[in-house]
Amino acid sequence: MTRDAARSADRERLELALQAAGLGEFEWDIAGGRVVVSPRMAAITGLPAGESEASRIGIFVEPHVHPEDLAAFRATRDAAFQAGDHFDSRYRFIRPDDGRIIWLHMAGVVVREEGRIRCVTGVVEDVTQWRLEEDQRLQLMAELDHRVKNVLAAVQALAQQTAKRTTSLDAFVTTFSGRLKAMASANELLTAARWRGAAIDHLAAAELGAIAPGQTSWAGPELFLTPRAANALSLALHELATNAVKYGALSTETGHVHLAWRERRAGGFELTWTETGGPTVQPPARRGFGSTLLEQVTGRELNGNVAVEYPPAGVKVRLQAGPQAVAERPEVVPESPSQRVTETVPTSRGPASLKGARVLIVEDAVLLALELETGLSEAGAEVVGPAYELEEAMALLDRQIDAAVLDANLNGRSVTPVAEVLRQRGVPFVFATGYGEVGGAPGGFEAPVIRKPYDVTQVAAAVAELLGKD
Repeated sequence: MTRDAARSADRERLELALQAAGLGEFEWDIAGGRVVVSPRMAAITGLPAGESEASRIGIFVEPHVHPEDLAAFRATRDAAFQAGDHFDSRYRFIRPDDGRIIWLHMAGVVVREEGRIRCVTGVVEDVTQWRLEEDQRLQLMAELDHRVKNVLAAVQALAQQTAKRTTSLDAFVTTFSGRLKAMASANELLTAARWRGAAIDHLAAAELGAIAPGQTSWAGPELFLTPRAANALSLALHELATNAVKYGALSTETGHVHLAWRERRAGGFELTWTETGGPTVQPPARRGFGSTLLEQVTGRELNGNVAVEYPPAGVKVRLQAGPQAVAERPEVVPESPSQRVTETVPTSRGPASLKGARVLIVEDAVLLALELETGLSEAGAEVVGPAYELEEAMALLDRQIDAAVLDANLNGRSVTPVAEVLRQRGVPFVFATGYGEVGGAPGGFEAPVIRKPYDVTQVAAAVAELLGKD
């Protein structure tokens, strides 16, 4: 192959590489004041292809750089021209042909002869899509930060209000854990719908579906609530269900709770909670936080009002919500909680006993692991671990283990390898996870599942049931 043929082949390979990468190239002759723009660069930028006067093209001067990016662009350009041998800049570019604004990534080298700049050669890339995705990512991170702070603030307020109205630590833990779980259920539904809304029947199924089977029912049109309204209604349903189990219709085998809702002509909805077949009802002697939450917080959060009545036949609640509480049907609608795998929480017959049992704890959240260790130890277990990472857990598997408590995800890595080894060895385990799995336990294993947030006594009871301990 001749030298000219070799150069031609090299040029052809370069052309193919530039085309595949979506790059357009240019060369700026400083001394001659001319710029050569390739056809690919012309297609990207809207500049004329071929050779033109540098002042008219305006690649390295101001005409086509977005005003808000001009200062940064000048600084990058001047630094490269004064002392550098290369440059790299991302900025908004105003196309001269149609006025569209795109994001450009320009990179190249400064060629000097005897200390003076002879030419600048480089490539440009349209990174508009990348920039849009980056902006979206930053917006999502800001929104996540906002929501996390809101959730933490709500949890803090819930804890403070619950503590002010309970007389013992045990009562606080039970009441607060239940309210926290109601918030978690609503948030799980909202997350599945990409925080566009949650259906009333899904909220009802999540709160009522697992208690007193056959004694609860709900009916109404498909109606979606905003995230704020969904959280408020979930807490309200939890308070009503808790009171019904303690004192009302669900405290007996003959009682029943029916939840019904309908749309209002003026917008919003009306929901009624009706208890029948339970013990004779009397108005409460004192007002607790549950009453305050129902009558003040829930009504205000739903832009409506709540009325609670105590007729002898059973508690009746009427809730009216304004149009602001209703959301459009989300593009993604999660399955009803009644169609999803439910957590396995055995019926408690007193504190679980794990005396003598060697229980492995695998949990990446240190505080949760410490809480599990304390709770299982108090139940009599000999704790193996805790293991916070997958490698730590795998290294502990050569020890004698009777049962295990596994978090499904360990810092972004699946706990499946640990579960597989335990299954092969016939060691039973329970998943304690924050993931809303559909269709079964994580990884398809046949194992009990307890959803976070949980009470450690639930975990101890589940492990005791696995081991056949009363």
